[in-house]
Amino acid sequence: MKRHNMKVIILAAGQGTRLRPLTNDKPKCMVELNGKPLIKHQLDLFSQFGIKDINIVTGYLEDKIDFQSVKKFYNPKFDSTNMVSTLFCASELFDGVDDILISYGDIVYKDSVLNAIEQSNAQINVVVDKNWREYWEARMEDPLSDVETLKIDNNGYIKELGKKPNSYNDIEGQYIGLIKIRKDVVKQVKDYYQNLDKNILYDGKNYNNMYMTSFLQMISDNIIPLTPVFITSGWIEVDEPSDLNFGYLLNN
Repeated sequence: MKRHNMKVIILAAGQGTRLRPLTNDKPKCMVELNGKPLIKHQLDLFSQFGIKDINIVTGYLEDKIDFQSVKKFYNPKFDSTNMVSTLFCASELFDGVDDILISYGDIVYKDSVLNAIEQSNAQINVVVDKNWREYWEARMEDPLSDVETLKIDNNGYIKELGKKPNSYNDIEGQYIGLIKIRKDVVKQVKDYYQNLDKNILYDGKNYNNMYMTSFLQMISDNIIPLTPVFITSGWIEVDEPSDLNFGYLLNN
């Protein structure tokens, strides 16, 4: 199987307040699942795939994240900014030399998930779990209160994501926090972000606190279509201590 050159950017700056007390003395990505830190699951998987250019954007308790052969970037405003700001703390990586894989630091996924996005060669690839409902129903009583919309257009692109759903009909899958940007549009994405109006609100959030889904929606609406990479389970996210009970979903 041909391996593409790929830079990985793991977003791991947040404080993980919903995971306290587990995050009182360590960042969210260092909380352990099945005996090892969340981020180590990702690093081991990248190593298995021969992906060597690994970068982590840190913030909260950044000194606790220390892995050899991993380059660290730092978001000094980690306590007052959001994911997109964190991502572009590593803007120098958006040089167009390689594809960029963006991975949230609080998700763990199987090799089948990484393989699916590695094999997808659209301009912007967004991993979408078609089997999300089973997972959310196991996690909480009212999934609709937590999940976000994701709708696919007639051409197979994502036309909407990240909004509050009115019903299950608004959800054709869940975005899991894993994106790949092809190298020929990497600079275009960076320039688009840096040229956005910094004085207006984006889905109710200021420029520095913009949601990743808001940014993806604007990319979709204005410059580049979003291609869904469909998966069926094979991942978990860790937002609250109870989420650590679902590590078994990664075993089979």
